[in-house]
Amino acid sequence: MPAGDLTTGSSVLPGASLEDKSITDSSPRSTRDIYRSIWRMGYPSMIGFAATNLYTLADMFWVARLGPEQVAALTFFAAFYWAVSSFNMIAGTGSVAVIARRFGEGDMRRTEIAIGEAFILKFILAAMVCGFGYWLTPRIMVVLGAEGVVLRDAVTYGRILFFGMIFNFPVWTVYTALRGIGQPRAAMILMIGSTVFNAILDPFLIFGLWGLPRLEVAGAAWASVIGFGLTVTIGLILFFAGAFKARLSLSVLRQAHISTMWQMMKIGIPSGIGAMSFSLARMAVLPLIARFGPAVVAVYGAGNRFIEFGEITVVGLELGMSPLIGHALGAKDKALAWLTARRAIEMGLAIMGVFALGTFFFAEPITMLFFRESPYVELGVTFFRVAAVAFPMLAVFILIEGAFVGAGDTVPPMVIGIIHAWVLQIPLVWLLAHGLGFGPTGAWWGFVVAAALGALMYVSWFARKRWLEQVV
Repeated sequence: MPAGDLTTGSSVLPGASLEDKSITDSSPRSTRDIYRSIWRMGYPSMIGFAATNLYTLADMFWVARLGPEQVAALTFFAAFYWAVSSFNMIAGTGSVAVIARRFGEGDMRRTEIAIGEAFILKFILAAMVCGFGYWLTPRIMVVLGAEGVVLRDAVTYGRILFFGMIFNFPVWTVYTALRGIGQPRAAMILMIGSTVFNAILDPFLIFGLWGLPRLEVAGAAWASVIGFGLTVTIGLILFFAGAFKARLSLSVLRQAHISTMWQMMKIGIPSGIGAMSFSLARMAVLPLIARFGPAVVAVYGAGNRFIEFGEITVVGLELGMSPLIGHALGAKDKALAWLTARRAIEMGLAIMGVFALGTFFFAEPITMLFFRESPYVELGVTFFRVAAVAFPMLAVFILIEGAFVGAGDTVPPMVIGIIHAWVLQIPLVWLLAHGLGFGPTGAWWGFVVAAALGALMYVSWFARKRWLEQVV
């Protein structure tokens, strides 16, 4: 795809021919209106997603005060948790497409039923996964290379989070449903409230303040579980009370149908497989990094938490953009869906470019948020400066995948995700870190090169515009 295809021009868009009207890049609809719509949906999602990810950064911040071994414990478990949490995407991705499409069609009753079906599906999946994860956690931690104190704390932290998965899965449906019906600010308020509560509770449970027991890493896990449970309870109460555009009731839940839930599953299964592949690749790559010792693992874990927090603006754009694409396709306006995706990508590239520059030039103070002693600072500075190169590519990954999700076309992200993780990332990390002997720095560059090649695949598939033809 030529570079100009992702930038503003003056010619008629290729996608405009999909409709009986002409939409140009310079038209008010393609500039002010679309940017305004993306921003209106995106900024609450940015803030809300920042809030939900802030608690993971807060966990890492407070746990780092316990010691590097505890940071490494959370890093080992995070790789496994990401893999199992991929089951959440199976229902979540499908619900984004179905709820947004029904709302775009103007069918509020079917929208409400779809929201109820999404909640039911999430509770069922969570109940299935939590027991499996609880049993498997210690075995997987050993396979990944955790041992001693790191193994003990990883298992303690992980088993509590798996117990709380019964709340974690459905809490995301609260946010998804609100964005799907065009109320992202309500989702933002709930997300902020959950994070503030969790951040306040963290140090009390971790360090045993005000007479509470000192739970250390278990305290960080319990704070998260309590926050998830409180948020999903409040969200359901508000949906049943009619506080939002869509209202849940027993009659709505009784109309939930297995066929629609299966449709959500069919849309979401490719996304779940892709996320699972990515997460398993993170697990597979971790032993390659663990060979360099706990210090490198700790820096890698803290660095990933910071990067995830830094991506929130682009993820917010994605979360706001996906329902807009669903709304446009529900209204049979494919040209608008195409324009919305392109404008969001432009915004994301600009934002992540600024974030990359800031991370590169302020790598040392960023590292010192987590570590202050050698060799952690030196390792962290190198990690952040290399990782910064990949940030614009991550914007492409996130936003093009969001366009496919909004359209309900989830096979391309699955295929690209598998190729990126297993054909590119793992071999490149091994080759540069161990095969050619460049050490941890080689591993970081392996991630960057794999991200660049994966981004090129995404752009190529996106430019074909076949995702605009998906039927939901």
